[in-house]
Amino acid sequence: MSDPSSSSDPSSSSDPSSSSDPSSSSEPSSSSEPREPSPASAVSKIRILLADDHALVRRGVRLILDREPDLEVVAEAGDGAEAIDMARAHEADLAVLDIAMPRLTGLQAARELAALKPGLRILMLTMHDNEQYLFQALKSGACGYVLKSVADRDLVAACRAAMRDEPFLYPGAVTALIRNYLDRVRHGEETSDHILTPREEEVLKLVAEGHSSKEIAEILFISIKTVQRHRANLLQKLGLRDRLELTRYAIRAGLIEP
Repeated sequence: MSDPSSSSDPSSSSDPSSSSDPSSSSEPSSSSEPREPSPASAVSKIRILLADDHALVRRGVRLILDREPDLEVVAEAGDGAEAIDMARAHEADLAVLDIAMPRLTGLQAARELAALKPGLRILMLTMHDNEQYLFQALKSGACGYVLKSVADRDLVAACRAAMRDEPFLYPGAVTALIRNYLDRVRHGEETSDHILTPREEEVLKLVAEGHSSKEIAEILFISIKTVQRHRANLLQKLGLRDRLELTRYAIRAGLIEP
């Protein structure tokens, strides 16, 4: 007869601790744990070149732009010529230009920037709710026109639209464009887009601002005779007679303020 103690020996049973040992249970892998986003995965910022001849305006505009996570002002300029220099020295995706600036206007700078950096988007930021300025801005290569009076409302949206290759115009601008175009067609005023050379435009702007031939020669580092030749060419090309008519033309072309 078998000894009952042999079947009931506790040592012969499996140790429950071996199956319940916490160390033997599987732990969640580190790859399944949520990770904090790294700086490299942050939103890519739109790099902005800002040009305005008033430091206080630049400061206010910069505050509007820099508070957005996807926008960053990387360079500032006080006039159109400096804006071109800054575009050469800094990598920018978008230029925000005032229209009325010394040396080169925003319109002149826009044309040069469009040729210098074809991939650079351009927005005009101006106080002028003016159809002629609007028309000239778009012809100069700008993809948007924003009024300073509503910059806090429209500028951020305009920057993002520009980077999507979408035009941005303030309310009423489309109507103004259509009316302007129809008026020009009705009166037979369609003219060549590039009637003046960039140098002739520079001379025209300075003449309209009241500078003498000697002053213009010093500003542009050319001879007085060259200035006089440019003035003669301007009068002939535009079919004008004197400084007063040149000034009126410069206002209509957006080279100087009315």
